[in-house]
Amino acid sequence: MRLTAPRRHLTALPHGRGPTPVLRPVLVSVLAPVLALLLALLPLLAGCGTRLPDGAFTARATPAPGAGGNPSFDTGVSATAIRIGIVTSLTSPVGSEVFSGPRYGAQAFFQALNDRGGLHGRTVEVVTCDDGGSGIGNQDCVHRLVDQAHVFALVSGSVLDYAGAPYVSGKAVPDVGGQPIGTAYDRWPHLYGIYGSAAPRDGRAVGWNGTLYQSTEVFRFFKQRLGADSAAVVAYNQADSARYAGQLKAGLEAEGYRVLLQTVDFALPNFQAVAAAVRADGSQLLFDAMDSRGNAALCRALDEAGVSVAAKVTTVQNWSESVRTDYAASPNCRNALWATSSSQNYEDEQHPAVHDFRAAMARSYPDRADRLSAWELEGWAGAQWLADALDSCGAAPTRVCVEAFLNRAEPYDAHGLILPASFVPQPPPSGPTRACLNVARWQDSAGGGRGGWVTQVPAMTTDCFDVPQLPYRP
Repeated sequence: MRLTAPRRHLTALPHGRGPTPVLRPVLVSVLAPVLALLLALLPLLAGCGTRLPDGAFTARATPAPGAGGNPSFDTGVSATAIRIGIVTSLTSPVGSEVFSGPRYGAQAFFQALNDRGGLHGRTVEVVTCDDGGSGIGNQDCVHRLVDQAHVFALVSGSVLDYAGAPYVSGKAVPDVGGQPIGTAYDRWPHLYGIYGSAAPRDGRAVGWNGTLYQSTEVFRFFKQRLGADSAAVVAYNQADSARYAGQLKAGLEAEGYRVLLQTVDFALPNFQAVAAAVRADGSQLLFDAMDSRGNAALCRALDEAGVSVAAKVTTVQNWSESVRTDYAASPNCRNALWATSSSQNYEDEQHPAVHDFRAAMARSYPDRADRLSAWELEGWAGAQWLADALDSCGAAPTRVCVEAFLNRAEPYDAHGLILPASFVPQPPPSGPTRACLNVARWQDSAGGGRGGWVTQVPAMTTDCFDVPQLPYRP
């Protein structure tokens, strides 16, 4: 199952300092109806959370001078190696591919780095843990990595329930480049999500006293690019799905759209009725607050009814090679798929960093050529962020030094792979913000007829809009 959940919490970076990520993934909300049917499995999943070798829990770096001129001053660092952890909901109830992408991207990065000699003579040892998609499993992984494997830092995490976040923060373990699937990266210090955050992150409340902000650049883009002024939003009859659909509706209406809101039963969705309503309304755009199962079924219903929209807008989670097969039964709808993100299109190899990513993925994971994804590229970017932070420390890396790099005022772009992001706390947003985004469209004609994602903007750093910021409570 692949998700097309809300992309971002829409956290603002005021004063033109960087992008306002749009629709940060609050995947827990959209997954709630799915997980409600699977709660009975979670205690079982917790028991199979770890994928660590026994040897990962036996050695701890000694904080003493090492051989070869490399001092070892912090946890997880020896004279010849530095140990990094990755937690992923690999065997979650929603399937092994939903959350796996960032882990593959990060591992490919570190393998390529080690092939070039590592960091100041140190090899990066990557220790992975599968939390099974449960909060209990996540806490187990966190304790195994922090207390037993003694990792220096975590990187490129992608987990369904980051229940271990308070412990990671309490132990002052840097967690770099994680996917903000829940709200942990907008609450806890020492946690650094891949899109940055301007929130206080003091551990007391999410965002600004429990409030986050959504900006409207996605909706503005389609208004200007396609001349759209009407949109349909489809949701399940489930509280969290309906809540996110309400956020979409509010953002669309703030940009002057006429909005058709459609609700379907989670167990027995009548997508044929939705297709008929979209046709009658003449909706130009289609957004949703559903899982991939629902999206594929909705697209089939649209194709079967001969209903077309100018854009079926999906998110970075669906920006993947797998749409070729996921939407095989609905080619017309597939060719209406547009995706938005804060990172480069993984197909655009004219960017040197994208080329490096694809080359490393081909070497490390040749069997994943038909599953390349934007999330894999963002996992690579998270690993790059940590590596650059470590490199800034020279031969004596410490957590304090790494966090000084992460907390610097200068925004970071992972060598051009992501929109510039930072973690400098700002006051609550009080007006419009300058927000940028990348946009791509699936086209069956791309890649010599094989199909692929074609970037729709000259550059994501210049595809920017001055847009309002709408408060909401997650």
